[in-house]
Formats: sequence, C-alpha cells, structure tokens
Amino acid sequence: MKTLIKILIFISISFTSLFADEHGQLDINKVDCIILEDENSIICKYTHERININKEVLFNWIEPNGNITRSRSINIPAGHGSVYDFRYIKGRITGEWTLEIVDSNNKYETKFIIE
Repeated sequence: MKTLIKILIFISISFTSLFADEHGQLDINKVDCIILEDENSIICKYTHERININKEVLFNWIEPNGNITRSRSINIPAGHGSVYDFRYIKGRITGEWTLEIVDSNNKYETKFIIE
C-alpha cells in the first residue's frame, strides 16, 4: 500500500508538471525519476507529445563520474504519451546521477541522488 501511494504521488507530480513553463508555454517533454528505497528501485518516466506513429527513444543512465552504465532503446507505441524504465538501487555508486533521454535530435535530462 505504501508503494502504491508513492507511485500515485509520482504520477500526480508528473502530470502537474505538464503545465506551462516560466514563459507560459506548454512543455510536453519531461523526464522525472522517483527513488523507492523500500523497494530498492529507481523508476523514471519520459513524457512526450502523443503522436500517431511508433517512436523510439534512448534512455542513458549516467553515473556521477560520467560513465554511461546502461543505454536502453525503448519503443513508444503510436498514441502513447509516456514510457518508463527502472533500475535497482543496490549496487549503484553513490552521488548525483543523470538520466538522459535522446528523442530524435533532442535531449532531455533529470538528475537524482543515490546515497
């Protein structure tokens, strides 16, 4: 139940972040991560504008030292607005990590800390 509440909060935060940026323009492309220590998981979500064709994006998990520990290509089916990836916390080096999403010629990223 505790995990379900955390996931619902994550989804809620992700949804509200779809609204206007500081210039009042709608910014659809977002990357958000949540760390669930009790589940030993890092869950990351990439949100983009829904389109009527399949799309492929690249998730790059970057360690604090700059090494890419995993580069995963994920297909987003036509009509879908988001995709998730996750990693386990155990075994990861501590510090500030970066998740970079490569979508066509655009890059989006977020940072999170593993303690």
